[in-house]
Amino acid sequence: MKTKNLLLTLAIVFIALISGCAQDDFVEVDGVCPVVVSTVPVNGATNVPLDQLISVTFNEEMNAATINQSSFTLKNGTSEITGAVSYSGTTATFTPSALLKPNTTYSARITRTVTDLTGNALQTETNWTFSTGLTITPMVTFTDPANNATNVFLNKVVSANFNMPMKSSTITATSYTLKQGTTAIAGTVTYNGTTAIFTPTQPLTPNTVYTATIAKSVTNLDNTTLVSDYVWKFTTGALVAPTVTSTDPINDETGIRLNKTITANFSMIMNSSTISRTTFTLREGTTVIAGAVTYAGSTASFKPTNALLEGRVYTATITTGAISATGVPLANDYVWKFTTLILNTPAPTTGLFFGVFGGNAGITNQGLNTRINNGGIGTTAASTLVTGFTDRLASPNEVYTVTPLNNGLVFGGIYAAAPSPGNALKAQKALEGLNEARALWNSISPAAKPGGSDQGSGELGGLTLAAGVYKSASGSYKITNGDLTLSGSATDVWIFQAESSLTVGSPAATRNVRLTGGALAKNVYWYVGSAAVINYAGGGVMTGNIIAEDGVTLSSPGSSTTLPGQETVLNGRAISLIASVTMVNTIINIPAN
Repeated sequence: MKTKNLLLTLAIVFIALISGCAQDDFVEVDGVCPVVVSTVPVNGATNVPLDQLISVTFNEEMNAATINQSSFTLKNGTSEITGAVSYSGTTATFTPSALLKPNTTYSARITRTVTDLTGNALQTETNWTFSTGLTITPMVTFTDPANNATNVFLNKVVSANFNMPMKSSTITATSYTLKQGTTAIAGTVTYNGTTAIFTPTQPLTPNTVYTATIAKSVTNLDNTTLVSDYVWKFTTGALVAPTVTSTDPINDETGIRLNKTITANFSMIMNSSTISRTTFTLREGTTVIAGAVTYAGSTASFKPTNALLEGRVYTATITTGAISATGVPLANDYVWKFTTLILNTPAPTTGLFFGVFGGNAGITNQGLNTRINNGGIGTTAASTLVTGFTDRLASPNEVYTVTPLNNGLVFGGIYAAAPSPGNALKAQKALEGLNEARALWNSISPAAKPGGSDQGSGELGGLTLAAGVYKSASGSYKITNGDLTLSGSATDVWIFQAESSLTVGSPAATRNVRLTGGALAKNVYWYVGSAAVINYAGGGVMTGNIIAEDGVTLSSPGSSTTLPGQETVLNGRAISLIASVTMVNTIINIPAN
């Protein structure tokens, strides 16, 4: 039996060593975790000699000053045995002042106040029992709170550990009690493993002495009772209200990013059930900001559902409904403010006199109802790659490969390289427009405007969005499940970043992007890393400046015979930096700059 216990102890020591000092409340200095390697007598030993010296051996040399009569104790029930404590090498020894009593069970204890030479604390408190007779009597080895503990939490669960499994039916609200003076405290009693637990029904009273008692009547599995009642006392702490110690952002901080998660740190552990969207709020003026509230450690976090708006003052509040783990609320509401950053304004569109730009690949129209209003179209390619258009600005009008079935009207000019009607001056104008478009595309990119939120997980259909920066996490944006509504004022700006593709509508259904509240089409920007396809089924109203790297398609050949009033409409621009733009019976209303 002794060999088995020693092997078990060594196994525990090995596990502790490879696990590190992660559970140590003290600061680890040298990376070595002090643990108890063995005890004499071993735990559970019987027939121990009456002149036995009690000793414990550690895995390393310890600080002898920390090994004393407070940290190394021996008891018979609740009676403490007097004796001398000494230390040599890695072994501490307790020498009783008198011979041990026959047929008596003793409990020895090494507390965590024992440290090694570099200040690392003993990893776990060590308790063991032994008997000078043939059997070991049940006894309480330690309690939480410990006897005479002070500043105990008001929500404390009071527990007692035994040196062996006990008969749970004997551990009841009658045999395990808690009192304040002569007044019994209401609570529930449970038993698990070798631990009895008393859970008070109500928080304890501040600055009050309580007495816990385990009655002699509780028994072990062999129906052996305790030698006597086990009694211990503790004192609760003062009623201390929690405080908010720090916040992020701090009060009155400016330039806060639009996807910021707001956090608050408390001076003590809080009751997590009291940290919620009711007690932790965020407002912009009187508008309540939607978001998710979480709590971990001593930190509460508020993550807004949508990106915050530029240049706005937000007010965060933690109310007195937030309560500490000890049951004490904040003394007052905690309020702080911060201001979001103002993003770099998108590059001006004054140079974008084009409503359509076909990179270096041209522009194609099908149908007779295409109109480009309030601006022109351009490409750095030859004029032969502009097909199906008439330039109504030129006098006389100039045609670009029109047919009886394909003739769109452009009222702001067509700009392309030679041959005629293209020429060098028009090519230069087209290049200037391309440079303007490239500058705008870069200015609304994720690199220039980071922190965009992904609303709808890439599907914008059916949403109503306030001004802000939005970025698809997958790289693609779709508006296929319904219309998208943009709600804001004439000065609000929307930037949508799709590093891959943009698809509006489907071959079976058209979708719209609508504006409300005075929002303007010129302030809506679509950054597209590859290609954009707009309402391939024909019809519908798209809104905003679409700037795509690899082409824009509006409607499809199936809409080439669409009647007037059923055209695909774009209130904005269709700009392709490299590839062509293709449209079928499409009306483009270029916003005024």
